[in-house]
Amino acid sequence: MSVIRLSDARRSETPNAVMTTYASPTQGSTSLALWRVEMRAGAQGPLHAMEAEQIWTFLTGSASVDLAGEALTVGAGDTLVLPADAARQVSTAEGFTAVVASTSPSRAYNPDARTPEGACALAPRDADRVLPAWIA
Repeated sequence: MSVIRLSDARRSETPNAVMTTYASPTQGSTSLALWRVEMRAGAQGPLHAMEAEQIWTFLTGSASVDLAGEALTVGAGDTLVLPADAARQVSTAEGFTAVVASTSPSRAYNPDARTPEGACALAPRDADRVLPAWIA
C-alpha cells in the first residue's frame, strides 16, 4: 500500500479549469486516477469523449452537461456517471468543484473527428487521442 502525500498532488491548468491529481499510475496507483476539478464561473470545456467511464461527484456549485445530446444539470451532492466514448461538454455559470475517478490510461478525443476516407473504422485515429496529464 502506498501513501500519496498532498505535497505530491499534481496540478494541471487549462483555460477552463484546474485539475489536481491525487492518485494516478504515475503517482503509485495501478490503474485508477482520482482528481479534483475546479471550473471557473462562466467557463465551458471542449466537446470531447473519453475512452473510459468517469464518475464525477460535485462538491460545490453546479454544471450543465451535454451528454451525447442529452442536457443534464448537476449540483453539489450529485454524482454523474459519464460512459466511455460518449460525447460530452461541461459548462458552468457559477463555477464548481468536483472529484473525479476513472481508470487510467484513458485518452480524450474529438468525437466528431473521423479516420481518413477509405479507412475501415469510423472513429478518431489513435494519433488524434490525448492522455490528459491529470489522468496519467
